[in-house]
Amino acid sequence: MSKKSLIAFAIAAAIVGTSGSAMAADAAAGEEVFKKRCSSCHALDKAKTGPALGGVVGRQAGTTDFKRYKGLVGADFEWTPELLDEYISDPKKFVKTHTSNKRTSMTFKLGNAEERADVIEYLKTTN
Repeated sequence: MSKKSLIAFAIAAAIVGTSGSAMAADAAAGEEVFKKRCSSCHALDKAKTGPALGGVVGRQAGTTDFKRYKGLVGADFEWTPELLDEYISDPKKFVKTHTSNKRTSMTFKLGNAEERADVIEYLKTTN
């Protein structure tokens, strides 16, 4: 490999390595996404259509006093950023994969990986 090719490869690798999900998540951007995409059903401090999400990172799944829980009843895991990312991307699939339940009331999917990372970063600040 020539020196020019090696340099070009290194630059390309550096660009790829700093794009997409490898970039740091932004809590401020996550707060805006939360307000626009999540707040119609969720608040940080009280249940709405969905459970309160303040302090969700590190919390045992399905343990709040939210009365409408279906899919997460009896869950045996804590919410990690990785599990939250998987859940927010496809709640129904997540519930079928990670619990013995077959249904969830949450139908909204946040498909954009960057937005999910930002929202999760924001939720981490609420602990």
